[in-house]
Amino acid sequence: MPKFSLSKESLEKLEYVHDDLCLVVKRAIELTDTDFKVMEGIRTVTRQKELVKAGASHTMNSRHLTGHAVDLVPMLGNHPRWDWPLCHRVAEAVKLSAQEYAIPVVWGGVWDRLLNGLEKSCEEEVNDYIVRQKSRSERVFIDGPHFQIPRESYP
Repeated sequence: MPKFSLSKESLEKLEYVHDDLCLVVKRAIELTDTDFKVMEGIRTVTRQKELVKAGASHTMNSRHLTGHAVDLVPMLGNHPRWDWPLCHRVAEAVKLSAQEYAIPVVWGGVWDRLLNGLEKSCEEEVNDYIVRQKSRSERVFIDGPHFQIPRESYP
């Protein structure tokens, strides 16, 4: 029997999210050793503008606007936590779920590769991603709670 399950609030936030991503998230909560909640699924343009203005997002082309992204925040008790070790554990569960269903998922910890194909631990992969970005003189933006299905497979 799974240790954790999605709350009613989390399930409501998945309502307009693409079915394949919902499937991955619902399975990931069963596979994880760290509870999480769906902090955000689909966003309005107004909400996205607020996040860009606040620096919490860098684009008005977010996959959240189309229901192709979710933010999964680790929980300790009833408290959301953004600690990287906890984000890594949630990402590992999402990775296993995405692999199980063969659904491609991009994680905000490693934007340039599919989560499904990462071979090292999520922590090591984030560190490698940072090095790759810096070596290309590209901006480093990591978002541990963010998961999306790629545009190439889900336009």
